Amino acid sequence: MEADGRTNTTTPSKIEATDDMDKLEKLVKRYDCGNIQPVEWLDNLAFRKIEQIHKKASLSSDSLALYIELPKFDFPVVYGDTEYKLLDPTRILGDQQAPAPQTNTAIANAMNQPMHNANNNDTRRLSQHPTESTLTHYSVILDPDLLRDNPVEAKHRRLVRSHRNGPLDRDLKPNPKIRDELNSIMAYPPSQTLTAEEKDLVWKFRFYLTRDKRALTKFLKCVVWIDHTEVRQAVDLLPMWADIDVDDALELLGKEFENRAVRSYAVNQLRKADDDDLLLYLLQLVQALKFEHFNEKDANSYESSLVQFLIDRATQNPILGNYFHWYLMVECEDKVVGKMYARVAYHYLTAILEVPHGHQRRDTLRQQGELIQNLSRLSKEIRDMKDIRSKKVEKLRAFISDPKGTLHSIPSLPLPLDPTKIVTGVLAEKSNIFNSNLQPLRLTFTCDDKTEYPIIFKSGDDLRQDQLVIQIITLMDKLLRKENLDLKLTPYKVLATGPEHGLMQFIPSKPLAAVLDEHQNNVLSYFRQHHPDSSPNGIYGINSSVMENYIRSCAGYCVITYLLGVGDRHLDNLLLSPQGHLFHVDFGFILGRDPKPFPPPMKLCKEMIEAMGGADSPHYNKFRQFCYTAFTTLRRNANLILNLFALMVDANIPDIKIEPDKAVIKVQEKFRLDLSEEAAIAYFQGLISESVNALFPQIMETVHKWAQYWRK
Repeated sequence: MEADGRTNTTTPSKIEATDDMDKLEKLVKRYDCGNIQPVEWLDNLAFRKIEQIHKKASLSSDSLALYIELPKFDFPVVYGDTEYKLLDPTRILGDQQAPAPQTNTAIANAMNQPMHNANNNDTRRLSQHPTESTLTHYSVILDPDLLRDNPVEAKHRRLVRSHRNGPLDRDLKPNPKIRDELNSIMAYPPSQTLTAEEKDLVWKFRFYLTRDKRALTKFLKCVVWIDHTEVRQAVDLLPMWADIDVDDALELLGKEFENRAVRSYAVNQLRKADDDDLLLYLLQLVQALKFEHFNEKDANSYESSLVQFLIDRATQNPILGNYFHWYLMVECEDKVVGKMYARVAYHYLTAILEVPHGHQRRDTLRQQGELIQNLSRLSKEIRDMKDIRSKKVEKLRAFISDPKGTLHSIPSLPLPLDPTKIVTGVLAEKSNIFNSNLQPLRLTFTCDDKTEYPIIFKSGDDLRQDQLVIQIITLMDKLLRKENLDLKLTPYKVLATGPEHGLMQFIPSKPLAAVLDEHQNNVLSYFRQHHPDSSPNGIYGINSSVMENYIRSCAGYCVITYLLGVGDRHLDNLLLSPQGHLFHVDFGFILGRDPKPFPPPMKLCKEMIEAMGGADSPHYNKFRQFCYTAFTTLRRNANLILNLFALMVDANIPDIKIEPDKAVIKVQEKFRLDLSEEAAIAYFQGLISESVNALFPQIMETVHKWAQYWRK
C-alpha cells in the first residue's frame, strides 16, 4: 500500500526476501561492513557464483533495477552547511575594471580549468553568470581555517616535543641507525625542505647536535616560531652551539629567519671575518638588510644588529666603506625599499663624521658622486649625437681636453671602481668609444703613482647582473686558491653606480673571434707573436708560462660558466690576453638562459682545444684534470655559493627576477650534490665530451660571424 506520512500505514517496514539475489545482497553488505571474516580462496569462489546467479536473475527478470552505491567511511560523517560571503569582484581585481566579454569558446575553456593554489589550499572557483554579453568574472571562496594552526599537527607536536621532556632530552644519544639519519639530514643543501619526521628527529636530539656546527641551521628550521616555549628553548641553545661557518651565518640572515635573536647571533659570527672576506660577501649583506626589522615610526633609529655591524666596519675601513656606500646608493633608487636604504645611508654618513678625517671621507664620496654624474651626462650626449663614430670620438676627446670641462682636472680622489687607486685626471688621447649599440666610453685615468687605469663607463645598461657574476667568480677564485689551485682567472672589477649606469675595469685583450680571424684560426700563432720561445723549455714554440696560463684559465672558466649557467657564449665575448689568460665578459644571460637554441653545457670550441695541441695531447689531458679538480673543490663549497644566491633573490637581478623561487635550485642542480664525488667527476667528463662534439653551436657561431660582418 502507498505510504502516507500523515496517517498510520500498513506498508511493511522491511521487504521480505523473495529470491536468492535479495538474500545474497544482504550477505554481501554484511561482508563489506566487515561482519563476515574474509577467506580469500572461498571469497573468490563465492563471488564468482554470485555473478552467475545475478546474471541468471537479470535474464529472467521482466523489470529494470537501479543500483545506487553509497560511499562507506570508517568514521562517523558529520554534515554541515557553511554560508560563504562572496567578495566583491571589484575589490578582488583591485583598480582593474571587470573583464571584457569573452567568446563562448574562451569561457568554456576557462570553465574547465579551476585554479588551485597548492601553498594555501585556497581554491579559487570560476563561475559563469550568463548574461546577454556572456560576461565571465571570478568569485573567490576563502577558507576560514586558512591561517589557523592545524589541531592535529599541533597535538602531534605537543606530544612529540613535550616541553616536560627538555631535561630528559639533554642526555639523549642516537643509536648508529639514527646517527646515520642525522648525518644524512646535515648533508642536505640549504634549499631542501625537511619533512615533519625529520624535524621531529632533529628536535629530539638537539642537545646532542650542539657539537655539530652544520646542524644549527637545520635545527632552527625545525622550530615552530609561533610556539613561544619552543622559541625560548631554541634561543637559549644558541650560545651552547659550536661556532658555525660563514656560509651558515649568511643563511641565517635570509628571509626565512625573522627572529631577532637568531639574526643577532649570525651577525656575531660574521664579526670574526676579516675585512677581505667581508668584502666578498658585502653585496649580499647589503641585500640582507631587506629582511631586517626597522622602526618605521622613528626615522632616527634602527633596531638591527646587521646595520650597526656594517656601519661599524665600513667606518673603520675606507675601502669597505667605499663599496658599502655605492651598494646603498643603487638601492636608494628602488621604489619599494629605497626609503629604508636612504635611512641606512644617512646613518652611515653621520657615523663617518665620528672617525678621524671623517669630513674628508664624506667629501670624497660626494666628489665621486659628481664624477659619476658628469660621466653619465657625457655618455648620454655622445650617444644622442647623430654623427658617425669617428666624429663622436673627436667630440669626446675635445671635451676631456677642454680646460673648462669637468673631466680636465679631477681632484685627487679614490676611483669608485677601485678605491685603492687615487685618480688625478683622464687622458684624452687614450679615450675612445666602443662600437656597440649603447656606445660605452673607454676612459684611461691617470693615477697619483704615475700609472694608468683604463675603465669602461656604460650608460643605459644595468650592470648589477655582471657585478654579481664577477663577485661570484672572485669568490670562487679565492676558494680554489685556498686549495692551492690557481686557475689564472681574471675577475676584473665591475661596479653598478645606478640602475642604468656603472663602471667596468678594462683588461687589455682581444676577442677570440678577432684572434682567429687575424691568425688563420690558429691561437698558437697569436701566442708566438707575443711570447715566442724556441728553446727546449718552450711548448709549441711558445713560452711555457703562457701555455700554462691558457690551459688553467680555460679550465677555470669552463667550470664556472657551467655552474652559473652563463649563456649567449660566442667568440666575441671570450677574450684572450697576450699572456695567455682567457676570460669571459658580458653576462647578460645566466642561470641557464640563452638566446640561442640548443646551447652546449660550456663554451669549448675546437680552436680552443687545438691551441692545447689537440684532443690527444698531454696538455688537453691536463686541462681536463684541472676541470675535475675545480669542479669537486667548488662542490665542497656549494652551500656558501647557494646561500649567496639565496640572499640575492630580491636584488632586481634580471635573470633572477624571472623565477626568483627557482634561482637557487638552478645553481644547485649544476653541482649535482646528489652524486658521490666519483660519480660527479664521471658526469663532468660527459659534459666536456658533449660540449666538444656539439655541432649546433658551431653552426650558430657561423651565423653570428655573418651577423657581425653585416652589422659592421
